[in-house]
Amino acid sequence: MALEMRDRCERCEAALPQLSSARICSYECTFCVSCGDAMQDTCPNCGGELVARPRRAAAPAAG
Repeated sequence: MALEMRDRCERCEAALPQLSSARICSYECTFCVSCGDAMQDTCPNCGGELVARPRRAAAPAAG
């Protein structure tokens, strides 16, 4: 099962393109880096740790 790569910060609604830096908790709550820093990397929804969101590799070409 893949992570849901959300495209907006849940706190300030800033756009988060897939290649941008973001913070995510284990429940996939997603925040921009600025909001993550302001919340001391603690998710306001679950209290879990916010960590750097992983980046996906480009999809392989259809063959």
